[in-house]
Amino acid sequence: MERAANTLELSAEEARRISGELLPLDGGPGVQNKLGFTLRIPCGVVAAITPFNFPLNLVCHKVGPAIAAGNSVILKPASDTPLVALKLVEILLQAGLPENGINCLTGRGSVVGNALCSDARIRKISFTGSREVGQAITQIAGLKRVTMELGSNCPLVVMPDADLEKVAKITAIHGYSNAGQVCISAQRVIVADEKYDEFAECLVPHVESIVSGDPLQQQTEMGPMVRERDARRVHEWVQEATAAGARMPCGGERDGAFMQPTVLLDTDHDMKVVHDELFGPVVALLRATDIDDAIRLANDTRYGLSAGVFTQDIDAAIRFAREIESGSVHINWGPMWRSDAMPYGGLHDSGMGKEGPHYAIREMTESKAVVIHQNV
Repeated sequence: MERAANTLELSAEEARRISGELLPLDGGPGVQNKLGFTLRIPCGVVAAITPFNFPLNLVCHKVGPAIAAGNSVILKPASDTPLVALKLVEILLQAGLPENGINCLTGRGSVVGNALCSDARIRKISFTGSREVGQAITQIAGLKRVTMELGSNCPLVVMPDADLEKVAKITAIHGYSNAGQVCISAQRVIVADEKYDEFAECLVPHVESIVSGDPLQQQTEMGPMVRERDARRVHEWVQEATAAGARMPCGGERDGAFMQPTVLLDTDHDMKVVHDELFGPVVALLRATDIDDAIRLANDTRYGLSAGVFTQDIDAAIRFAREIESGSVHINWGPMWRSDAMPYGGLHDSGMGKEGPHYAIREMTESKAVVIHQNV
Protein backbone atom coordinates (compact mmCIF):
# COMPACT_ATOMS: atom_id res chain seq x y z
CA MET A 1 0.00 0.00 0.00
CA GLU A 2 2.81 2.40 0.88
CA ARG A 3 4.63 1.65 -2.37
CA ALA A 4 1.45 2.19 -4.37
CA ALA A 5 0.88 5.58 -2.76
CA ASN A 6 4.52 6.47 -3.44
CA THR A 7 4.17 5.42 -7.09
CA LEU A 8 1.19 7.73 -7.54
CA GLU A 9 3.05 10.56 -5.79
CA LEU A 10 6.07 10.06 -8.05
CA SER A 11 3.74 10.19 -11.05
CA ALA A 12 2.18 13.43 -9.83
CA GLU A 13 5.63 14.98 -9.38
CA GLU A 14 6.67 13.93 -12.89
CA ALA A 15 3.58 15.68 -14.30
CA ARG A 16 5.37 18.95 -13.42
CA ARG A 17 8.38 17.98 -15.52
CA ILE A 18 6.90 16.97 -18.87
CA SER A 19 8.88 19.05 -21.32
CA GLY A 20 10.01 19.17 -24.92
CA GLU A 21 13.32 20.33 -26.34
CA LEU A 22 14.75 23.08 -28.51
CA LEU A 23 15.44 21.94 -32.06
CA PRO A 24 18.79 23.00 -33.57
CA LEU A 25 17.50 23.97 -37.02
CA ASP A 26 20.03 26.66 -37.98
CA GLY A 27 23.01 25.72 -40.08
CA GLY A 28 21.37 23.55 -42.71
CA PRO A 29 21.04 24.67 -46.34
CA GLY A 30 18.16 27.10 -46.74
CA VAL A 31 17.34 27.06 -43.04
CA GLN A 32 17.54 30.57 -41.64
CA ASN A 33 15.34 32.46 -39.22
CA LYS A 34 13.57 29.33 -38.04
CA LEU A 35 12.87 28.54 -34.40
CA GLY A 36 11.96 24.96 -33.61
CA PHE A 37 10.93 23.12 -30.47
CA THR A 38 8.98 20.04 -29.47
CA LEU A 39 5.96 19.55 -27.27
CA ARG A 40 5.01 16.33 -25.54
CA ILE A 41 1.31 15.58 -25.89
CA PRO A 42 -0.83 12.74 -24.49
CA CYS A 43 -1.23 9.57 -26.56
CA GLY A 44 -4.98 9.54 -25.96
CA VAL A 45 -6.59 6.44 -24.46
CA VAL A 46 -4.27 4.02 -22.65
CA ALA A 47 -5.18 0.37 -22.12
CA ALA A 48 -3.54 -0.80 -18.88
CA ILE A 49 -3.53 -4.60 -18.50
CA THR A 50 -2.13 -5.84 -15.19
CA PRO A 51 -1.20 -9.20 -13.58
CA PHE A 52 -2.30 -10.90 -10.38
CA ASN A 53 0.95 -10.94 -8.41
CA PHE A 54 1.13 -7.25 -7.41
CA PRO A 55 -2.47 -6.24 -7.98
CA LEU A 56 -2.19 -2.68 -6.64
CA ASN A 57 1.29 -1.30 -7.18
CA LEU A 58 1.59 -2.55 -10.76
CA VAL A 59 -1.79 -0.98 -11.48
CA CYS A 60 -0.46 2.31 -10.10
CA HIS A 61 2.65 2.01 -12.30
CA LYS A 62 0.33 2.21 -15.31
CA VAL A 63 -2.55 4.37 -14.13
CA GLY A 64 -0.41 7.02 -12.39
CA PRO A 65 1.88 7.89 -15.34
CA ALA A 66 -1.00 7.66 -17.83
CA ILE A 67 -3.08 10.21 -15.92
CA ALA A 68 -0.06 12.40 -15.17
CA ALA A 69 0.67 12.54 -18.91
CA GLY A 70 -2.89 13.68 -19.63
CA ASN A 71 -4.32 10.44 -20.98
CA SER A 72 -7.49 8.63 -20.08
CA VAL A 73 -7.16 5.02 -18.96
CA ILE A 74 -9.08 1.80 -19.44
CA LEU A 75 -7.83 -0.60 -16.79
CA LYS A 76 -8.15 -4.37 -17.24
CA PRO A 77 -6.93 -6.08 -14.03
CA ALA A 78 -6.15 -9.78 -13.74
CA SER A 79 -9.25 -11.94 -13.40
CA ASP A 80 -7.82 -13.54 -10.25
CA THR A 81 -7.27 -10.24 -8.41
CA PRO A 82 -9.66 -7.50 -9.63
CA LEU A 83 -11.03 -6.19 -6.32
CA VAL A 84 -8.18 -3.89 -5.29
CA ALA A 85 -8.09 -2.34 -8.79
CA LEU A 86 -11.83 -1.67 -8.64
CA LYS A 87 -11.39 -0.06 -5.23
CA LEU A 88 -8.54 2.14 -6.50
CA VAL A 89 -10.70 3.39 -9.38
CA GLU A 90 -13.48 4.19 -6.91
CA ILE A 91 -11.03 6.17 -4.76
CA LEU A 92 -9.63 8.07 -7.76
CA LEU A 93 -13.13 9.10 -8.82
CA GLN A 94 -13.96 10.18 -5.27
CA ALA A 95 -10.74 12.22 -5.25
CA GLY A 96 -11.92 14.21 -8.27
CA LEU A 97 -10.65 12.42 -11.34
CA PRO A 98 -13.18 13.01 -14.16
CA GLU A 99 -15.43 10.08 -14.89
CA ASN A 100 -14.05 9.79 -18.42
CA GLY A 101 -10.50 9.82 -17.01
CA ILE A 102 -10.59 6.15 -15.97
CA ASN A 103 -12.67 3.04 -16.48
CA CYS A 104 -12.15 -0.46 -15.16
CA LEU A 105 -13.26 -3.54 -17.08
CA THR A 106 -13.07 -7.04 -15.64
CA GLY A 107 -13.25 -10.30 -17.51
CA ARG A 108 -11.22 -12.84 -19.42
CA GLY A 109 -8.19 -11.53 -21.24
CA SER A 110 -9.13 -13.51 -24.35
CA VAL A 111 -12.39 -11.55 -24.50
CA VAL A 112 -11.97 -8.17 -22.79
CA GLY A 113 -8.25 -7.84 -23.36
CA ASN A 114 -8.44 -8.75 -27.04
CA ALA A 115 -11.30 -6.31 -27.61
CA LEU A 116 -9.33 -3.50 -26.02
CA CYS A 117 -6.03 -4.19 -27.75
CA SER A 118 -7.57 -4.49 -31.22
CA ASP A 119 -9.69 -1.33 -30.89
CA ALA A 120 -8.34 1.54 -33.01
CA ARG A 121 -9.45 4.08 -30.39
CA ILE A 122 -6.82 2.72 -28.00
CA ARG A 123 -3.57 4.54 -28.78
CA LYS A 124 -1.27 3.01 -26.16
CA ILE A 125 -1.12 -0.43 -24.53
CA SER A 126 0.80 -1.06 -21.32
CA PHE A 127 0.83 -4.76 -20.48
CA THR A 128 2.45 -6.80 -17.74
CA GLY A 129 2.15 -10.57 -17.98
CA SER A 130 3.43 -13.63 -19.76
CA ARG A 131 5.54 -13.67 -22.90
CA GLU A 132 2.90 -15.69 -24.76
CA VAL A 133 0.09 -13.23 -24.04
CA GLY A 134 2.35 -10.26 -24.77
CA GLN A 135 3.25 -11.70 -28.16
CA ALA A 136 -0.43 -12.27 -28.93
CA ILE A 137 -1.22 -8.64 -28.00
CA THR A 138 1.44 -7.26 -30.33
CA GLN A 139 -0.02 -9.30 -33.18
CA ILE A 140 -3.52 -7.83 -32.78
CA ALA A 141 -2.58 -4.33 -31.62
CA GLY A 142 -1.93 -2.82 -35.03
CA LEU A 143 -0.37 0.65 -35.18
CA LYS A 144 -0.27 1.43 -31.48
CA ARG A 145 2.44 2.29 -29.00
CA VAL A 146 3.08 -0.68 -26.72
CA THR A 147 4.99 -1.30 -23.51
CA MET A 148 5.49 -4.97 -22.75
CA GLU A 149 6.66 -6.14 -19.32
CA LEU A 150 6.90 -9.88 -19.92
CA GLY A 151 8.42 -13.00 -18.43
CA SER A 152 11.89 -13.71 -17.19
CA ASN A 153 14.31 -16.37 -16.00
CA CYS A 154 16.57 -14.36 -13.71
CA PRO A 155 20.14 -15.47 -12.94
CA LEU A 156 21.98 -14.91 -9.69
CA VAL A 157 25.74 -15.35 -10.10
CA VAL A 158 27.95 -16.35 -7.14
CA MET A 159 31.67 -15.83 -7.70
CA PRO A 160 34.38 -17.51 -5.55
CA ASP A 161 34.97 -14.40 -3.41
CA ALA A 162 31.31 -13.99 -2.42
CA ASP A 163 30.09 -14.23 1.18
CA LEU A 164 28.21 -17.53 0.80
CA GLU A 165 26.14 -17.20 3.96
CA LYS A 166 24.94 -13.74 2.91
CA VAL A 167 24.12 -14.98 -0.59
CA ALA A 168 22.22 -17.96 0.83
CA LYS A 169 20.05 -15.69 2.99
CA ILE A 170 19.28 -13.41 0.04
CA THR A 171 18.56 -16.36 -2.25
CA ALA A 172 16.03 -17.67 0.27
CA ILE A 173 14.22 -14.33 -0.05
CA HIS A 174 14.67 -13.63 -3.76
CA GLY A 175 13.79 -17.15 -4.84
CA TYR A 176 10.72 -17.79 -2.70
CA SER A 177 8.95 -14.50 -1.92
CA ASN A 178 5.36 -14.53 -3.15
CA ALA A 179 5.84 -18.28 -3.67
CA GLY A 180 8.26 -17.45 -6.49
CA GLN A 181 5.52 -15.66 -8.41
CA VAL A 182 7.62 -12.59 -9.15
CA CYS A 183 8.93 -11.85 -12.63
CA ILE A 184 12.33 -10.89 -11.17
CA SER A 185 12.52 -13.85 -8.80
CA ALA A 186 15.90 -15.61 -8.62
CA GLN A 187 15.34 -18.80 -10.62
CA ARG A 188 18.85 -19.86 -11.68
CA VAL A 189 21.76 -19.59 -9.24
CA ILE A 190 25.06 -19.87 -11.11
CA VAL A 191 27.81 -20.78 -8.66
CA ALA A 192 31.58 -20.95 -9.15
CA ASP A 193 32.45 -24.64 -9.34
CA GLU A 194 34.90 -24.58 -6.40
CA LYS A 195 32.18 -23.09 -4.13
CA TYR A 196 29.20 -25.03 -5.46
CA ASP A 197 28.92 -27.74 -2.79
CA GLU A 198 29.68 -25.32 0.05
CA PHE A 199 27.03 -22.89 -1.18
CA ALA A 200 24.44 -25.67 -1.49
CA GLU A 201 25.14 -26.63 2.12
CA CYS A 202 24.59 -23.00 3.16
CA LEU A 203 21.40 -22.57 1.12
CA VAL A 204 19.41 -25.68 1.99
CA PRO A 205 18.93 -24.92 5.72
CA HIS A 206 17.65 -21.42 4.88
CA VAL A 207 15.13 -22.83 2.41
CA GLU A 208 14.04 -25.59 4.77
CA SER A 209 13.37 -22.99 7.48
CA ILE A 210 10.87 -21.04 5.33
CA VAL A 211 7.49 -21.21 7.09
CA SER A 212 4.74 -22.06 4.60
CA GLY A 213 1.06 -21.78 5.33
CA ASP A 214 -1.88 -19.42 5.62
CA PRO A 215 -0.66 -15.94 4.57
CA LEU A 216 -3.06 -14.35 7.05
CA GLN A 217 -1.01 -15.84 9.90
CA GLN A 218 1.78 -13.65 11.25
CA GLN A 219 4.42 -16.39 11.22
CA THR A 220 3.82 -17.40 7.60
CA GLU A 221 6.66 -16.53 5.23
CA MET A 222 5.34 -18.19 2.06
CA GLY A 223 1.75 -18.84 1.08
CA PRO A 224 0.17 -20.87 -1.73
CA MET A 225 0.44 -20.23 -5.42
CA VAL A 226 -2.39 -18.32 -7.05
CA ARG A 227 -4.00 -21.40 -8.63
CA GLU A 228 -3.71 -25.14 -8.07
CA ARG A 229 -2.99 -25.73 -11.75
CA ASP A 230 0.08 -23.50 -11.48
CA ALA A 231 1.35 -25.46 -8.50
CA ARG A 232 0.70 -28.68 -10.42
CA ARG A 233 2.77 -27.39 -13.36
CA VAL A 234 5.69 -26.44 -11.12
CA HIS A 235 5.53 -29.85 -9.43
CA GLU A 236 5.61 -31.58 -12.83
CA TRP A 237 8.66 -29.56 -13.91
CA VAL A 238 10.46 -30.53 -10.70
CA GLN A 239 9.65 -34.19 -11.27
CA GLU A 240 10.91 -33.96 -14.86
CA ALA A 241 14.18 -32.42 -13.65
CA THR A 242 14.79 -35.11 -11.03
CA ALA A 243 13.97 -37.81 -13.57
CA ALA A 244 16.64 -36.27 -15.84
CA GLY A 245 19.30 -36.41 -13.11
CA ALA A 246 18.82 -33.35 -10.90
CA ARG A 247 19.21 -33.84 -7.15
CA MET A 248 16.62 -32.41 -4.76
CA PRO A 249 17.98 -31.87 -1.23
CA CYS A 250 14.78 -30.23 0.02
CA GLY A 251 11.17 -29.58 -0.98
CA GLY A 252 9.50 -31.09 -4.01
CA GLU A 253 6.10 -31.91 -2.52
CA ARG A 254 2.75 -30.34 -3.42
CA ASP A 255 -0.52 -30.11 -1.49
CA GLY A 256 -3.21 -28.44 -3.58
CA ALA A 257 -1.99 -24.93 -4.41
CA PHE A 258 0.88 -25.21 -1.90
CA MET A 259 4.24 -26.08 -3.42
CA GLN A 260 7.10 -26.66 -1.00
CA PRO A 261 10.14 -24.38 -1.28
CA THR A 262 12.45 -26.49 -3.41
CA VAL A 263 16.16 -26.56 -4.29
CA LEU A 264 17.46 -28.46 -7.31
CA LEU A 265 21.14 -29.34 -7.78
CA ASP A 266 23.08 -30.61 -10.81
CA THR A 267 20.67 -29.04 -13.28
CA ASP A 268 21.32 -28.23 -16.92
CA HIS A 269 19.84 -26.16 -19.73
CA ASP A 270 17.70 -28.97 -21.14
CA MET A 271 15.48 -28.93 -18.03
CA LYS A 272 12.38 -26.69 -18.07
CA VAL A 273 13.24 -25.44 -14.58
CA VAL A 274 16.36 -23.90 -16.14
CA HIS A 275 15.48 -22.80 -19.66
CA ASP A 276 11.88 -21.60 -19.22
CA GLU A 277 10.07 -19.23 -16.85
CA LEU A 278 9.17 -21.27 -13.77
CA PHE A 279 7.22 -18.67 -11.76
CA GLY A 280 7.17 -20.84 -8.65
CA PRO A 281 9.10 -21.51 -5.41
CA VAL A 282 12.00 -23.46 -6.94
CA VAL A 283 15.65 -22.46 -7.35
CA ALA A 284 17.98 -24.39 -9.67
CA LEU A 285 21.75 -24.38 -9.10
CA LEU A 286 24.24 -24.55 -11.97
CA ARG A 287 28.05 -24.81 -11.96
CA ALA A 288 30.31 -22.24 -13.65
CA THR A 289 33.97 -22.98 -14.35
CA ASP A 290 35.08 -19.32 -14.55
CA ILE A 291 33.77 -15.80 -15.17
CA ASP A 292 33.39 -16.39 -18.91
CA ASP A 293 31.31 -19.49 -18.23
CA ALA A 294 29.21 -17.61 -15.66
CA ILE A 295 28.42 -14.85 -18.16
CA ARG A 296 27.60 -17.44 -20.82
CA LEU A 297 25.23 -19.27 -18.48
CA ALA A 298 23.59 -16.03 -17.33
CA ASN A 299 22.88 -15.15 -20.96
CA ASP A 300 21.76 -18.67 -21.88
CA THR A 301 18.09 -17.67 -21.98
CA ARG A 302 15.67 -15.91 -24.28
CA TYR A 303 14.75 -13.57 -21.43
CA GLY A 304 16.59 -10.59 -19.96
CA LEU A 305 14.79 -8.70 -17.20
CA SER A 306 17.02 -8.65 -14.11
CA ALA A 307 20.21 -10.29 -12.86
CA GLY A 308 22.17 -10.40 -9.61
CA VAL A 309 25.92 -10.85 -9.15
CA PHE A 310 27.93 -11.37 -5.97
CA THR A 311 31.64 -10.54 -6.19
CA GLN A 312 34.18 -8.29 -4.47
CA ASP A 313 36.24 -8.01 -7.68
CA ILE A 314 35.47 -4.60 -9.23
CA ASP A 315 36.78 -5.67 -12.64
CA ALA A 316 34.54 -8.74 -12.61
CA ALA A 317 31.58 -6.63 -11.48
CA ILE A 318 32.04 -4.22 -14.38
CA ARG A 319 32.31 -7.13 -16.81
CA PHE A 320 29.03 -8.54 -15.54
CA ALA A 321 27.38 -5.11 -15.74
CA ARG A 322 28.48 -4.70 -19.35
CA GLU A 323 28.05 -8.24 -20.65
CA ILE A 324 24.97 -9.71 -18.94
CA GLU A 325 22.08 -9.09 -21.30
CA SER A 326 19.48 -7.84 -18.87
CA GLY A 327 17.37 -4.75 -18.29
CA SER A 328 18.97 -4.35 -14.85
CA VAL A 329 22.04 -5.84 -13.19
CA HIS A 330 22.44 -5.74 -9.40
CA ILE A 331 25.94 -6.01 -8.00
CA ASN A 332 26.14 -7.73 -4.59
CA TRP A 333 22.39 -8.19 -4.44
CA GLY A 334 19.82 -10.51 -5.93
CA PRO A 335 17.73 -9.81 -9.04
CA MET A 336 14.48 -9.25 -7.14
CA TRP A 337 14.92 -5.56 -6.44
CA ARG A 338 13.10 -2.58 -7.88
CA SER A 339 12.86 1.05 -6.89
CA ASP A 340 9.59 2.51 -8.13
CA ALA A 341 11.47 5.50 -9.58
CA MET A 342 14.03 3.50 -11.59
CA PRO A 343 13.72 2.57 -15.27
CA TYR A 344 12.31 -0.93 -15.24
CA GLY A 345 12.01 -3.15 -18.28
CA GLY A 346 13.58 -6.08 -20.04
CA LEU A 347 15.53 -7.11 -23.11
CA HIS A 348 14.81 -9.84 -25.63
CA ASP A 349 11.63 -11.81 -24.80
CA SER A 350 11.26 -9.97 -21.49
CA GLY A 351 9.61 -7.14 -23.37
CA MET A 352 10.03 -3.62 -24.65
CA GLY A 353 9.72 -0.15 -23.16
CA LYS A 354 10.30 1.04 -19.61
CA GLU A 355 8.23 1.58 -16.50
CA GLY A 356 8.95 3.91 -13.57
CA PRO A 357 6.87 7.13 -13.63
CA HIS A 358 9.44 9.35 -15.39
CA TYR A 359 10.12 6.74 -18.07
CA ALA A 360 6.52 5.55 -18.41
CA ILE A 361 5.34 9.11 -19.06
CA ARG A 362 7.80 9.31 -21.96
CA GLU A 363 6.24 6.09 -23.28
CA MET A 364 2.70 7.50 -22.85
CA THR A 365 3.25 10.79 -24.67
CA GLU A 366 3.94 11.74 -28.28
CA SER A 367 6.50 14.26 -29.47
CA LYS A 368 5.15 17.09 -31.64
CA ALA A 369 7.53 19.36 -33.56
CA VAL A 370 6.70 23.08 -33.79
CA VAL A 371 8.60 25.42 -36.13
CA ILE A 372 8.20 29.20 -36.12
CA HIS A 373 9.12 30.73 -39.48
CA GLN A 374 10.24 34.34 -38.93
CA ASN A 375 9.45 36.89 -41.61
CA VAL A 376 12.63 38.88 -42.23
